Amino acid sequence: MDPATLIGVVAALLVVIISNVMEGGNPLALIQVAPMLLVFGATLLISLAGGTMADAKGSMRGLRHAFTGTARSAGDLVPSIVHLAEKARREGLLALEDELKDIEDPFLVRAVTFAIDGTDPEELREILESEVDAKRAADKHCAKFFNDMGGYAPTIGIIGTVLGLVHVLENLSKPDQLGHLIAGAFVATLWGILSANVMWLPIASKLKRVSDVQCHQMELVVEGVLAIQSGTSPRVVQQKLQSFLPPQAAAQKEAA
Repeated sequence: MDPATLIGVVAALLVVIISNVMEGGNPLALIQVAPMLLVFGATLLISLAGGTMADAKGSMRGLRHAFTGTARSAGDLVPSIVHLAEKARREGLLALEDELKDIEDPFLVRAVTFAIDGTDPEELREILESEVDAKRAADKHCAKFFNDMGGYAPTIGIIGTVLGLVHVLENLSKPDQLGHLIAGAFVATLWGILSANVMWLPIASKLKRVSDVQCHQMELVVEGVLAIQSGTSPRVVQQKLQSFLPPQAAAQKEAA
């Protein structure tokens, strides 16, 4: 589990609450059902209206993944692929079938299985790259949903404030209630801006980052399996895969 998003969001909310208390405010005054329902509910529904039900369902799965999921570094697969290259060089591609049960990455398993089955290299590249493109497109839609929420939430918050101020004007004859009503009106704007910048936009950025890491890992697998299929030397395979890694990560793998 990568706790970065959970830590960031929770800590940011705590900073807001602590700042409010330090200024003499009451955090409970910010918890008002009506403006929060308007901001969160309308933002979610408008974002849903801008896409498809499939996008919304995928985004909800992405939300869980943003907080609880993790993305392995592409470099973590280099030793496994080099090991497969060494075995294939010694015993042939068919010998890799026994190794599949020990491989945790499903994309690598599929790629090696295609290679064992004798799939033409060009067709294999096309199949695997199409899967990478499909994943990248799905992840893009998932991140876009939360990016849209980050764009809509502040505006919905302003709408809530306008509605609250209309209610204030309706009660000008009750001056003892105006302070409470005005404060409540601005709670909607607070939650609109806060939810956008502390929740939705960071989640969208996290999903984009995780997608980049995972797709990069898949691209590394494509090149590694194709190199194994062509009978490339394990040392060359290792060097080729390390060229996909950032310089620091590549240096660490080489030292290991």
